Amino acid sequence: MWRFWKRIKFLLNIRKSLPFLKDFFISPEVSIVKKLLSIGVIAGYFLLPLDFIPDFFTFIGVLDDLTVFTFMLQLIVKMAPETLKIKHRLK
Repeated sequence: MWRFWKRIKFLLNIRKSLPFLKDFFISPEVSIVKKLLSIGVIAGYFLLPLDFIPDFFTFIGVLDDLTVFTFMLQLIVKMAPETLKIKHRLK
């Protein structure tokens, strides 16, 4: 449970997430399939932004988008090799 909260805190701190994402996509340890899957999930969300809660509900609509973004980053963290998780203190 503690690891889950640690990852959520990491994901919400965008300054730490961006270097992790850069390392994930340039790392030779990550298979091409995982990279393409990650790009597909991110691109799919931006191309087809289906909201559970519409954005005209200002705070709640943005919270919905943040939740989906956090979920996508969490999936990428799970696919990352152990060396990247250790380097970025996710383990």
